[in-house]
Amino acid sequence: MRPVRTAFAGALLGTLVLAGCGQTGTTASPSATAPTSAAPGDFPVTIEAGNGQVTIAKRPKRIVSLSATHTETLFAIGAGPQVIAVDAASNHPPEAPKTDLSGFKPNVEAIVAQKPDLVIVSDDLDQVVKELGKVNVPVLHQPSATKLDEAYEEIAELGAATGNKAKADEVVAGMKAAMDKLAAEAPKAGKLTYYHELDQTPYAATSQTFIGQIYAMFGLTNVADKAPEAAGGYPKLSAEFVAQADPDLIFLADVKCCRQSKETLAERPGWKNLSAIKNDRVIQLDDDIASRWGPRVVELAETIGAAVAKAGAS
Repeated sequence: MRPVRTAFAGALLGTLVLAGCGQTGTTASPSATAPTSAAPGDFPVTIEAGNGQVTIAKRPKRIVSLSATHTETLFAIGAGPQVIAVDAASNHPPEAPKTDLSGFKPNVEAIVAQKPDLVIVSDDLDQVVKELGKVNVPVLHQPSATKLDEAYEEIAELGAATGNKAKADEVVAGMKAAMDKLAAEAPKAGKLTYYHELDQTPYAATSQTFIGQIYAMFGLTNVADKAPEAAGGYPKLSAEFVAQADPDLIFLADVKCCRQSKETLAERPGWKNLSAIKNDRVIQLDDDIASRWGPRVVELAETIGAAVAKAGAS
């Protein structure tokens, strides 16, 4: 785990187990809440981020988030009132102050115009970090989580960085409890296989990815694991490969972006007789929830669990 240091302590922010994250009705709401009060002694704080050690002198009051995942996290941990601008992709929660800022090709002048005292990114933006450093604006690079415990870690770090540590710890504890419950009650998948589609190219995700670990909770077998080239865990499959694998379940993460459904899949060459299509086991996911590693991952796990339970009962 990356250490989080304050002026009074060099202790780690919790021991986060490999379990998962998200929100359910039994956990804290991801919507904006009153910010957790921060004592002056909580700062300065130093975070071990993707861009090295980042020291934040005092509790930030003007945060710019250039990451949809981190925007969700900031609001979930009570830092919403401190956020003054988010990037164009940050569409949750609805009250997030969405702008035309880009997290992929950031405009430094546009960011500086927001007068931020903390900028949070998930992409590796060395030039942005350097340029903002020239005007004394700290930047936290919190990269895409590759493991579920890394997602927990980043939530804890954002809590420390924004002066909302207590609320962040509460959110993480709620997520862990919810995921533990889901894992304990997970239906037995038996020998059920699945295919998780990222887009209709089609690109897929293997069991070695962040998303793959969530499916593993339910004992599902990923057909993409046998792809000849894993491509870092995200192989480009052929239509023939998927047709031959004939997965029992198909999960679509390209519904909002590309309007994919059981009907559109049936139109693909060689797919209309796939077991998942014939047995009505094509699950349309929320693209955003399925592509982010923040506080709503539990919702994704719930959807997967429900699909597995339905398939097992049929």
